[in-house]
Amino acid sequence: MSDDLTRAAERFALTLIQYGLQRMTARVMAALLFTQQEALTAGEIGERLGVSSGAMSGALKNLISMGMIERVPAPGSRREHFRFRDGAWATLMSSQNDALNLMTRAADEGIATAGTETLAGRRLAEMRDFYSYMLGEMPALIERWHATRRPRAGRS
Repeated sequence: MSDDLTRAAERFALTLIQYGLQRMTARVMAALLFTQQEALTAGEIGERLGVSSGAMSGALKNLISMGMIERVPAPGSRREHFRFRDGAWATLMSSQNDALNLMTRAADEGIATAGTETLAGRRLAEMRDFYSYMLGEMPALIERWHATRRPRAGRS
């Protein structure tokens, strides 16, 4: 990877870290996102990041469970290869529905405890209403995204 791409990947990783992603997970994600190769082994990622492949095992597992990366076969190689998944961003947002459900339920529980006519209850109701709205809108938003990505008949 060129020095410019390496610096851009590290800046991207720092942004992910600022938003709560674990440091190694963010760095591995950035390495796979910015590579010009189809797939990389854990050793190749580790070499680029200056860490051992063992230090990355948790990050790789996290990214696989998030739906961001996948293991892929590499003919003639016994090592596991990893690549950024097609559609990873929509998959990530789809998995956020679980978080939206959790936040909605947490708000409902808080309202039941605080009462609907209290200041806390009103704040929690706004939270519940926001997350309920997002939960209702997310599937249609993701479907519209997919529709913009599908090849259209008759187009070149």
